[in-house]
Amino acid sequence: QVWLVESGGGSVQAGGSLRLSCAASGRTFSNYAMGWFRQAPGKEREFVSTISWNGGWTYYTDSVKGRFTISRDNAKNTVYLQMNSLKPEDTGVYYCALRPRPAGSSSRADYDYWGQGTQVTVSS
Repeated sequence: QVWLVESGGGSVQAGGSLRLSCAASGRTFSNYAMGWFRQAPGKEREFVSTISWNGGWTYYTDSVKGRFTISRDNAKNTVYLQMNSLKPEDTGVYYCALRPRPAGSSSRADYDYWGQGTQVTVSS
């Protein structure tokens, strides 16, 4: 079993920044890829970013490229999402997820474990 706990969400104005954290426990975190997804009201959960087991490969959805940065600290069993230049369309609940494989993925179906989510609200 794996437990994932997100933190760092909040309310900011457009152009602001937030840093999300996701702490993992219960499994060897450093062996596995991690991902961030988000879900806006009335919409499906969508991919945001993913990182490989050692941080050597990252991938982003087009709408956040150049603004968001994913990283991980395997010694702390934690993955981060630094979000800069936030826009109102970034609003939603952000979820971290663990994929029990070394390589990252943009597909929801490839992730077996999910956190409870943290709310991000960006006002114009």
